[in-house]
Amino acid sequence: FGFTFFLVGTVVGSFLNVCAHRIPREESVVSPRSRCPSCGEPIPWRLNLPIFGWLLLRGKAACCGARIPFRYLLVELLAGAAFACSWYLFGAGPHPEQALAAALFSGLLLGAAFTDLNSFIIPDRFSSGGALLGLLLATALPATVLGMDDGSLSVHLDALFHSLLGLLVGSATLYWIALLAESILRRDALGEGDVKLLGCIGAFCGWQGALFAIFGGALVGTLVLLPLMLLQSLRGGKDEEGKKEQGEDEAPAIGWGVEIPFGPFLAAAAMLYQFGLNEYADAWFDKLRHTLTLMP
Repeated sequence: FGFTFFLVGTVVGSFLNVCAHRIPREESVVSPRSRCPSCGEPIPWRLNLPIFGWLLLRGKAACCGARIPFRYLLVELLAGAAFACSWYLFGAGPHPEQALAAALFSGLLLGAAFTDLNSFIIPDRFSSGGALLGLLLATALPATVLGMDDGSLSVHLDALFHSLLGLLVGSATLYWIALLAESILRRDALGEGDVKLLGCIGAFCGWQGALFAIFGGALVGTLVLLPLMLLQSLRGGKDEEGKKEQGEDEAPAIGWGVEIPFGPFLAAAAMLYQFGLNEYADAWFDKLRHTLTLMP
């Protein structure tokens, strides 16, 4: 089952690549069939297999020789790994439906992250649509957010409340952080897409996961971007000419004063929470809540 989840995940990753390329251009993700983004030539199915297609072509289009961004292979690998982890962590438990919810949530996060990284846009179908999906899954399958389900109506309602609270707390907290940052910096600090994505994260992970994603995303972003930005400053933009040859799908250069998408780091923190850090984060929040309760 784990290998099956991995294969399904790579197929989903291939579709997410299509979404990341076409949605910002307001193109259909269904038709026409997959084609070369450089010359428009249709891609044969044998060269469009997830992971293997990129490896067989060695990262270059067979039709025109244009470079295929490494991002395509990376998304397929990450989606496959996330789906496999979903099964191995949740599939063997008493509620295997948690594996399906985790896999769907991972797909939404990867789609939002790489679309944001590519075009500075988080499509509503990933954020708002994902939030709605999280609420529906929580109501229909309470174990996906509570880890338990005795079949009673109260458990279904409790799961819905838990999911809705996470959506509201996550989106509202980030919204006010954005307003505060804008008042200090005198410029836009965060986009509405980030706020909506936090709502989606809260709907799947609850308010603890949403708050963890905010501060965990900031920490991940600092650890990843600070070394890259320092390197960019030292190199002094010598690679600008080479970047022009990378195609229009490439993310912009990283450097001081350059706008950086926050969605990928929110998504990374949410996946870290889902795949293991939730126990530590929830324990810390419970301890904090207990401490605040005892204060006079």
